[in-house]
Amino acid sequence: MKILYISPENTVGTLTLWKKEHESRGNECRTVTFFASPKNFKEDICLELPFNFTMPGLAKLRNIFYKHYRGREGYFKIKEGNPPIWEPEGWLDKTFLKFKDWLWRPIVEKAIDDYQLYDFDVVHFESGMDFLKNEFFVKELKAREKNIICHYHGEDLRSRGVMPYIDTIADLNLTNEVDLLEKHPKLEYIFLPFETSSFTPKDKLNDIIRVAHAPTNRFYKGSDLIISVCSKLESEKLVEFDLIENVSHADALERKAKSDIFIDQIGDKGGWGYGMNSVESLSMGICTLTQINETYNTFIPHHPFTHVTKNTLDTELRRLINNREKILTSGQNGKKWVEINHDIKNVSNKLYDYYSSIGLLC
Repeated sequence: MKILYISPENTVGTLTLWKKEHESRGNECRTVTFFASPKNFKEDICLELPFNFTMPGLAKLRNIFYKHYRGREGYFKIKEGNPPIWEPEGWLDKTFLKFKDWLWRPIVEKAIDDYQLYDFDVVHFESGMDFLKNEFFVKELKAREKNIICHYHGEDLRSRGVMPYIDTIADLNLTNEVDLLEKHPKLEYIFLPFETSSFTPKDKLNDIIRVAHAPTNRFYKGSDLIISVCSKLESEKLVEFDLIENVSHADALERKAKSDIFIDQIGDKGGWGYGMNSVESLSMGICTLTQINETYNTFIPHHPFTHVTKNTLDTELRRLINNREKILTSGQNGKKWVEINHDIKNVSNKLYDYYSSIGLLC
């Protein structure tokens, strides 16, 4: 079977992992990204397209632009609908997107020809989005009776919405984020995959407890509060605080592995619960703190996370600092849990079950 992944970026390294896993099962797999990974994850086919709005400068400009249409929250305002449906926000937005598609199309068409992208049996659209807004590629795939899978992440449904055509013909819709299950009536859940065996869990703590936080987007992670609380504890000489930010993924992992406590996020601004940051810290056997709301708590009731909110973060950190054994035990339990739920072998078994459910012969 020939499997293709199309994604704006190899954001947290899962494309590389899926490629390796599919090939280990005897299948052919290629990945195409629009933009190079800012964290230096390995690329397969990278188009290096212009106008990368995941870059901080352009993302800020986009948010300012969207405030004209959406009000104070700008691009971060959550769209309504089940599912919410994408459409241009206005004349200027529509004009820009037409220009962008015109600029991208020859690059995309060359890649389609060079790598025979129409010849794959199943195509995963990470973010549920075609190369261009006119969805010409997925329309041709459908005409050739290929299997189409959309995999939605945070902003895809919260801020953008489904693309009009691909949503009507997708054979399967997946997500790793529980809150998105309420945003689309035909969405299936799958845990984030990770090579959990890559790390040996820690068996001792630093003399002074080391706390780490690694935001990609401070707004989504509630980082201002986290930084404030941790800086206060550091000023009291109770912890050492490591803010891991704007570094390569390899550097981030190295620094994270030296921590005793990892804080993922406070609040539900960028999705509920946890993401790859926590999957990594749990795989290292690190005590991991994040906010788990009641819906998420019901969805994964036996999780290993220490639940924190903006009102309890300071208290919980002080409690853990005074109970070093609890920090170690929490990390060890987290390692066991993440192996069961997130290890690539277990997650890929679930994906292949989904493949079978849509008639793919694996």
